[in-house]
Amino acid sequence: MNGPVGEAAEDPAAAAASPVDAAKGLAPQIRECADQTEQDRHLPASLVTALARAGLFRLCVPRAFGGVEADPDTIVQAIEAVAEADGSAGWCVMIAATSGLLSAYLPADVARRIYGTDAVTGGVFAPQGNAVAVDGGYRVNGRWAFASGCEHCSWLMGGCVVVNDGAPRLLRNGLPDSHLMLFPAAAAQVIDTWTVSGLRGTGSHDIAVTDLFVPETHAVSLITDRPRQPGALYAFPVFGLLALGIAGVALGIARSAINELTDLAAAKTPAGSRKRLAERAVVQMQVAEAEAALRSARAFLLETIGDAWETARSHGAISLQQRALLRLAATHATTSAAKVVDLMYNAGGGTSVYATSPLQRRFRDIHVVTQHMMVAQPTYELAGRVLLGIDTDTTML
Repeated sequence: MNGPVGEAAEDPAAAAASPVDAAKGLAPQIRECADQTEQDRHLPASLVTALARAGLFRLCVPRAFGGVEADPDTIVQAIEAVAEADGSAGWCVMIAATSGLLSAYLPADVARRIYGTDAVTGGVFAPQGNAVAVDGGYRVNGRWAFASGCEHCSWLMGGCVVVNDGAPRLLRNGLPDSHLMLFPAAAAQVIDTWTVSGLRGTGSHDIAVTDLFVPETHAVSLITDRPRQPGALYAFPVFGLLALGIAGVALGIARSAINELTDLAAAKTPAGSRKRLAERAVVQMQVAEAEAALRSARAFLLETIGDAWETARSHGAISLQQRALLRLAATHATTSAAKVVDLMYNAGGGTSVYATSPLQRRFRDIHVVTQHMMVAQPTYELAGRVLLGIDTDTTML
């Protein structure tokens, strides 16, 4: 089982590379580890260290704390490059990178102490715990599902409903006030629950804490609090950036599926045929359709990110419509990627069903990615309501 990275020695070559180049440079190692990752249900310690030294877990941490503070376009493309090599590795990078956004909300001394090393953070945003307000902080109890990468994290977080005087504290809109509670990973119990169809190597087990004191300085509301750091990256909504990262994973998996099918089609002659798979008209159409769908979805995503980034840099904030478009583009990219993988899986024929076929892993992985609530089908309705000017709850935008 992997332990926390802590203060890993910095690799000068990795530090000098751009995040996207660093991710592409690690691709051979990621691919080499993929079978072990799948079998062990978590990333190998050597790969965790390599990803940490390359700065890929710190893409969203402010430069003031030694982080990369990359622009969203770079974040998505770096995650995409890792996911093209292995979906589980890409997912773990996405989770750690977006979890690093919390550093921009923390008091500077706390953020620097936690994020000023190569420590890896992760956790669960969903408010599946309770935090009772006490002097100086909170008493936290909770159990959170889907804590991806929890076995290699140094710090974990869990969403909690804040309780005052025995009752949930409510916001002005009547909803419970929820905060993310950040605590050392050693304070949490990891409960082995991750026996699943896809993204098996993410180690997304349950985590739990009992009667844990969390200082007030380690608690953040992503709804009512505002970032303490001024960078344009932190003008982007946290949930929006999470959705963009998920889309990056999906795009990488889909690109890998096209590559895998292309290699297979060049070598395979189906039973009862004299033509290689690549010479069959139906396969040619499927590959062309997949290529067009993937490139179109990716272009929409990057164009939408670029527009929002320019606004964030010039105005320090982005509009409600831009936030809606970011979520729409992320969901569209993810659903399009799933359709691409399905096309390639079907084009592979009987070969696709074998455990030795990379296509079946891409198929399993992408259909776990699509289940995340940030890119689920209701996002289309939410974005549509905003685009049509209909009143709606935009908390998750």
